[in-house]
Amino acid sequence: MASIKDARMPLLDHLRELRKRVVRASLAIFLASGFGWFTYNPIITTLAKPVCDLSAAQKSGATHCGSLYINGVLGPLNLQIKVALLSGVILAAPYWLYQLWAFIAPGLHKKEKKYSILFLASATPFFAIGATLGYLILPVAIKVLFGFTPNSLSNLVKFDDYLDFVMRIILLFGLAFELPIFLVTFNLIGFLRGTTILRPWRIWLFAITLFTAAFTPTGDPLTMMLLAVPLMILYFMAGGIALLVDKRRDKRSERIEANSSAIDAPTPIEE
Repeated sequence: MASIKDARMPLLDHLRELRKRVVRASLAIFLASGFGWFTYNPIITTLAKPVCDLSAAQKSGATHCGSLYINGVLGPLNLQIKVALLSGVILAAPYWLYQLWAFIAPGLHKKEKKYSILFLASATPFFAIGATLGYLILPVAIKVLFGFTPNSLSNLVKFDDYLDFVMRIILLFGLAFELPIFLVTFNLIGFLRGTTILRPWRIWLFAITLFTAAFTPTGDPLTMMLLAVPLMILYFMAGGIALLVDKRRDKRSERIEANSSAIDAPTPIEE
């Protein structure tokens, strides 16, 4: 029975570690949601810009803004809660991304754990760049999609659905731009070599195209291309950096081996 318990302990330890990381990430998202709750109006005004000028509509006292509308008694409250939570997910992204990495880090050696700082320092700006790019292409994507509406019909969009659409694009672009960070970090800790990353490049390009086609909310070729092309470029850049790291690591290993072989063999003691 003791051996069975010992065999189960590592799994239990991993589950406890996962629970700890999930609780910390959830708490960070909840705290960051407070910012989204108190800045609700500026956030929805900014997000609505690709469809209508909500700020101007509010100042003029208009009863509607473009094709956006809110439905139901609980609609306004649900919308504010959703805006707060989604804002918390985006604002707390650096922290919960670090918790994701920290869940892997306990299995690393002490020397390798220093790359956790590098991961966090790189993951934050890359996520921000991806999220910003996602927001910047929103007007283009919406214009393309709205262009399919027949001239004789009006397209009314529920704000909840529009918000889901916007946040999915922002989160998708932000998370997609983390790909090179994970590849380079795994290379630095010795988990992946540059040749392992770049050898199946055709499969990687196909996977990136499939990923953008499956998860891009718009489904139009333009938005897919605007996400797939930067991802492919970042993939090859990550592979190139990994090759340079491998080359430097191999040279250092060769020097160590050369120095160890240059040590004179011990001479026998004369009797």
